[in-house]
Amino acid sequence: MKIVNPQRYKKFVAEAQNASFSGWDFSWLNERLIQEDPPWDYRKLVLDHMKGIHSMLDMGTGGGEFLASLAPLPEDTHASESYPPNQVIAARNLEPLGVTVHRFTKYVPLSFEDAYFDLVINRHDDFEPAEVKRILKPGGVFITQQVGGLNNLELNQVLQEKIAFEFMEWGLAPTLIELYEADFVVEIAEKAALKSTFLDIGAVVYYLKAIPWQVEGFDPTTQN
Repeated sequence: MKIVNPQRYKKFVAEAQNASFSGWDFSWLNERLIQEDPPWDYRKLVLDHMKGIHSMLDMGTGGGEFLASLAPLPEDTHASESYPPNQVIAARNLEPLGVTVHRFTKYVPLSFEDAYFDLVINRHDDFEPAEVKRILKPGGVFITQQVGGLNNLELNQVLQEKIAFEFMEWGLAPTLIELYEADFVVEIAEKAALKSTFLDIGAVVYYLKAIPWQVEGFDPTTQN
């Protein structure tokens, strides 16, 4: 990558490196990153299925920002989070709302009773379909919105000599297979290829700081 204006490049990079990132709050990228919205409305889907239920789990709640925005919440609402820094933020944001925050380690069985939840939601977090099925009540609903393995892969094409992204094969088809194998009845399954526009190099640096697994080992100070 050839840097045309080194001073401007260094300014944007420094701003991004010094900007704080916590929870799952990308507000620093407002007006610096333009992302298309999916054709479905995840928030509305969740709100519609919250009506009249008693128990709910938000898997991978991040800092709890999205779940908190859905208040008032069902009487028995829980959230799980495996990333230690986010666990503290989630507890601060959600416990005042009566939400129980569970600090989990990834890839372990969920510590909930069988058939416990009316609704389980999951936006962008890993999940084991059989475990989700186990903790759902008969007739319960699981809503998930995932990020496909081809998302923003252009960054890898530009910044890596050889594309190395372990989730490239992740998409709707393998997810559906896993859900069917866990005896889920899938009512809605949609996918979309959405455009992201980074308006300056600072937006790229900040994004990769927040999501380092996209381009592992990325260091903007070594680009030339």
